[in-house]
Amino acid sequence: MNIPDLIQKKRDGGEHTRAEIEQLVGGFTRGQVPDYQVSAWLMAVYLRGMTPRETADLTLVMAESGDMMDLSTLKNTVDKHSTGGVGDKTSLILAPMLAALGLTVAKMSGRGLAHTGGTIDKLESIPGWSPELADEPFLQQAREVGMALVGQSKDLAPADGLLYALRDVTATVDCVPLIASSIMSKKLASGAHTVILDVKVGAGAFMKTLDDARTLARAMVDIGKHAGRNVRALLTDMETPLGHMAGNSLEVQEALATLRGEGPADLVELCVLLAQEALMAHGVAEGEARERALGVLRDGSALAKFRAFVAAQGGDPTYVDQPEQLDVAPGRADITAHQDGFVTRVDALSVGKAVLVLGGGRELKGERIDPGVGVELVRKPGEAVQAGDVIARIYHRDGRGLERATELLNAGLILGAQQPDVPPIILDRVN
Repeated sequence: MNIPDLIQKKRDGGEHTRAEIEQLVGGFTRGQVPDYQVSAWLMAVYLRGMTPRETADLTLVMAESGDMMDLSTLKNTVDKHSTGGVGDKTSLILAPMLAALGLTVAKMSGRGLAHTGGTIDKLESIPGWSPELADEPFLQQAREVGMALVGQSKDLAPADGLLYALRDVTATVDCVPLIASSIMSKKLASGAHTVILDVKVGAGAFMKTLDDARTLARAMVDIGKHAGRNVRALLTDMETPLGHMAGNSLEVQEALATLRGEGPADLVELCVLLAQEALMAHGVAEGEARERALGVLRDGSALAKFRAFVAAQGGDPTYVDQPEQLDVAPGRADITAHQDGFVTRVDALSVGKAVLVLGGGRELKGERIDPGVGVELVRKPGEAVQAGDVIARIYHRDGRGLERATELLNAGLILGAQQPDVPPIILDRVN
């Protein structure tokens, strides 16, 4: 079929074959199909959708458009992906937990953009740590330490980048088959056999409703099944930031506190449940999986893995043992309660935007960020306060962005007379 016929087929609700998707998407990646025809096809997909088989085929075509990492020499490989949130430092905790549990985490992680933080940015707040490893040292470190995290330097799923650039300017971003294939193409190309998905739901997440998040999670799990991978998804709350800290150095400090067994309850619970899910994917019973996951936090073995990982990638392990030495901005400004009552809402998006205007995030790729700025949530929803109590603390550098950050936090913090119901961290599971 020629390209207009393919566009017409999808416009009229038809189902593509794998060969047709390769003809159109593969041809676009190779420069043989013009962007205006792909734009028309994207809109047809947006309006007509794709079947699970079509979505899986699209994902595989995208994954195979560039480098495919070969992790076959590593045992029990696990990757974890979060759809993005505020204060989400779970990868810093989960990866060493999984390594201590005998699994192997060899993954590529990204940098933050807009109000969501990036794992690489957080790790780079540890002096000396580098996200750059050549292929063989990367595999050797994963084999010996149990974990290696690098930046996305490989040419993974280039079709995804090209398609996303078109989606961004053709009003076709918000389409489940296209979102799912975008995420999963990079996961499949990254090579891990087991993929644990943390699909965020709420104000600080891309998916605002549980129904939408559930649809996305099911699409991604189905893609994994079609591709022969073991994919599981947890749907987790992102109405409120995770933990108490948002901002790169602050989040590393909180992650290290969690690895020492001193983390906030919501963050600990999420990391334990994600680790539990990974173990269950490898045949461990649920109760035993939970106990083993808790055990590596209690006995210090996960912390030891993180220390070894930092040292292996050039970081100074002194900062693992003395995280208070990390660069934290010296300026402080407190947001206080104006009345007695309860914290009823801490809007995750407002907190994420506050970190961004302070200089802790980037609006454009490549922008420099300040690792030391951020926001501490001293009180969270459900907690009682009296007038004058500190609810949130801003860490700023010479007042940069302080006025706007204060406005955002004041707008996003709501007090009430009645103690609110606090939703569980896990809202649903798809596997």
